[in-house]
Amino acid sequence: MQFLLGLVPVCVFLGALFLFDSYKLVPPRSLFAALGAGCVAACVAYPVNALLMGSSGIGLSGFTRYVAPFVEESLKAAFLVYLLATRRTGFLVDTAIQGFAIGAGFALVENVSYVASLGSHSAILWLVRGFGTAMMHGAATSIAGIVGKVMSDRAGGAHAGTLLPGILLAVLLHSAFNHFFIPAVASTMLIVLLLPVLMSIVFARSEAATRRWLGVGFDTDRDLLEMISSGRLAETRIGEYLHALQSRFPGEILADMLCLLRLRLELSVQAKGLLLMREAGFEIPRDPELGGKIAELHYLRKTIGPTGMLVLQPFLHTPEEQLRRILRV
Repeated sequence: MQFLLGLVPVCVFLGALFLFDSYKLVPPRSLFAALGAGCVAACVAYPVNALLMGSSGIGLSGFTRYVAPFVEESLKAAFLVYLLATRRTGFLVDTAIQGFAIGAGFALVENVSYVASLGSHSAILWLVRGFGTAMMHGAATSIAGIVGKVMSDRAGGAHAGTLLPGILLAVLLHSAFNHFFIPAVASTMLIVLLLPVLMSIVFARSEAATRRWLGVGFDTDRDLLEMISSGRLAETRIGEYLHALQSRFPGEILADMLCLLRLRLELSVQAKGLLLMREAGFEIPRDPELGGKIAELHYLRKTIGPTGMLVLQPFLHTPEEQLRRILRV
């Protein structure tokens, strides 16, 4: 089938991103879930675009330049918003890869409908149309995810103000692609040249941050965990800090805060060990007790409350979404 000419290179590029993820932050099930989400978004976009085009009276050219990009990027971004809002992405790399996978899934359905409606054409046409559009969809959604992740991390959480800028940027890129400012072959080549550069920068930044996290916090987390387990925490500044909070929190809440700190340290040490093993080429089976530990974390966080969590924040070096992503919970 002709449309495969446009999709095979995109799938190869997506596979290369997956393989270059040296810490294996994106498990296969997450990759296929993102591909499936993109397919669903395309299936929804088709009738929505048809309805809007029929009721708006806008011509095909104007619709594809100004309306369709907003509809399609919003639908593709829906799964990204879910991932970021529920803290299911912990790093730039896994956000970028899943964003590209969503776009690839969208392009798969779009190209199938395109080949069905236009029939047989030359291989060159399908290579330019399928490859160019698929790379555009993947790049736009990936960029939306990267911008949303960076802004959410800086703001301390995902909300409309951190997610909308990335989506709007994706809409602008999509609209610019549909304006055909430059010939189709040239625009496809431009994306092919620029996207690997962007992804290389994302990979470099994400892995540098991961290495800093591994190098700076591993010994500290391990030593602090040993102090808590041995009952020597009172001798440390953290012990003095918690002791000074006795007038502000009931004893049972302080005990829960200590339990949460111990559990987060255990998971942090375990996660860092897993990353080092994966980078060395080993794949460790999932710990069957992880589900119970995460459930205990949720319970402790609820009993401690927002104020107590703010008090503990200086000692929680690793965001929970990063731990969940590494441990694949």
